[in-house]
Amino acid sequence: MDGSRETAIEDGGGYGLPAGEDFPRPLEEASWWPFVAAGGAATFYLGVGLFLIGRGPDAIVPTIAGPIVILGGVFGLLAGAFGWLYHGFIADYWSRRTNEQGSRSMEFAMVLFLISDIATFSAGFVYYAFIRAGAWPPGELPELLSWVLPINTVLLGVSSITLHLAHTGLAEGDRERFTRWLGATIVLGALFVAGQAYEYYELIVEEGFSFVSGVFGSAFYGLTGLHGLHVAFGVVLLGIVFLRGRVGQYAPERDASVVTVSMYWHLVDGVWFIIVIAMYLSATLE
Repeated sequence: MDGSRETAIEDGGGYGLPAGEDFPRPLEEASWWPFVAAGGAATFYLGVGLFLIGRGPDAIVPTIAGPIVILGGVFGLLAGAFGWLYHGFIADYWSRRTNEQGSRSMEFAMVLFLISDIATFSAGFVYYAFIRAGAWPPGELPELLSWVLPINTVLLGVSSITLHLAHTGLAEGDRERFTRWLGATIVLGALFVAGQAYEYYELIVEEGFSFVSGVFGSAFYGLTGLHGLHVAFGVVLLGIVFLRGRVGQYAPERDASVVTVSMYWHLVDGVWFIIVIAMYLSATLE
């Protein structure tokens, strides 16, 4: 690093790393966590490929290889996202200045993201609507109304309530209430993801219904899988907010991240209820 760049960094110029010092130190990029997240995403798609070629009598890889690699990819993606967000937004929280305009900008950016997210889910619902409007059922359907569905629905519905209680606690200056109810929300979200994983296990392993099981299979796993990934990522975001709260960050007048994550979580909850009605319940009607 030359002398002019060192001087610029010391004077607060435009050369400093946006997220502070990173690890490993010999690397000069702002953060290496995006590479971890990208590697996790690539591993996830590799696992999907292994799952496809590991099915049937002519499988060229063990059946268990695909699911194991998929889980590893999901872990890498979530870990990379967690580290990236933590490194970028938590480490120097109190040293950064903030203002009302900046908070509104973050909230507006989240609104734009949620609009694009709604469009993504809408495309899946339109695809399913075309399938549902045709000859029904499109082949033999699995048992979708299992005991997992009502439990998962209650878990996700209650999680919106606990998150609201957490945010209300922060607004009233009750940090203990904030972290307690936020922790409950994280547990509920994690239980939902576990329940969906168990549901997939029953459908794929015990009933032989996967995302290659006709047009309904692609629609079902496309929508529920996309939603499950959103919930899993939401748990990561809530975990970051929880850790920030535990180390003393956030205040009633400085809660932009809590607001934006809450917006995301409530949307994900709302989409789930639409999925339950439009897909799970609708699929059982002749």
